[in-house]
Amino acid sequence: MIKRRNMWMQVLLFIITLSIYGIYWFYVTSKEMIEYKTLPGSAGLWTVLMLIPFVGIYSSYKQGEAAEFLTDGIISRWIIFILWFVFAPAVWFIVQTELNKRATE
Repeated sequence: MIKRRNMWMQVLLFIITLSIYGIYWFYVTSKEMIEYKTLPGSAGLWTVLMLIPFVGIYSSYKQGEAAEFLTDGIISRWIIFILWFVFAPAVWFIVQTELNKRATE
């Protein structure tokens, strides 16, 4: 089940928790995309790998791939992947906006 999340509240939580919320957000949204499209992979593994230097690149790619499947190819996995390194808040906005469109709440 996909949960609708308020973008401004997420920014506030990110600031208050000194960016720990960002790790939580990565895990929950990855899990929601995997479950929604029944994709192979583990959100927990992706999150742990994200925290390891250089190995985290794999997690960025896998989340981009999940976002591509979520949007049925409208958003390219490569756009998400590159944005993770160029301007990460854009990934947050794009992925959360797409998830909010599919929210069941």
